[in-house]
Amino acid sequence: MTEVLRLLTRAQKLLRAAADEAMSRHGVRVGQNLVLEVLWETDGLTPGELAARLQVTTPTVVNTATRMEAAGLLVRRRDPVDGRLVRLHLTPKARAAQQPIAEARRLLAEHATATLTDEERRHLNSALKKIIERMTASTPPPGPGEDGQ
Repeated sequence: MTEVLRLLTRAQKLLRAAADEAMSRHGVRVGQNLVLEVLWETDGLTPGELAARLQVTTPTVVNTATRMEAAGLLVRRRDPVDGRLVRLHLTPKARAAQQPIAEARRLLAEHATATLTDEERRHLNSALKKIIERMTASTPPPGPGEDGQ
């Protein structure tokens, strides 16, 4: 099983580096494209709402939003009904990047899976979803020397 972890880690590192290069051509850092993807679907979310959809912490979204605001990709606005809330809104620059980023992601996915059959792609998708679901739903077992108490 350690072979699976090694392979997943290596694949993730290679894909992350390739995605970072592809996204940077459009003024977006890797990870920010995931924030954009959610906001392209539903603009004006609060950091908490966005964090819940991405399954990350709110401080992670706040830090990412700060960098994205500095890059001209989004703006923060007070909620018109509840002034305590801040909402994240896309800029024209972020909207203009939607199609090029979608195309870059499509090309990267095609390249990464080019040697797989359609059946292998379906199995890979299914297996990765199951791994994510399992790791999201439970904590790993205790390590050596840990009694779990």
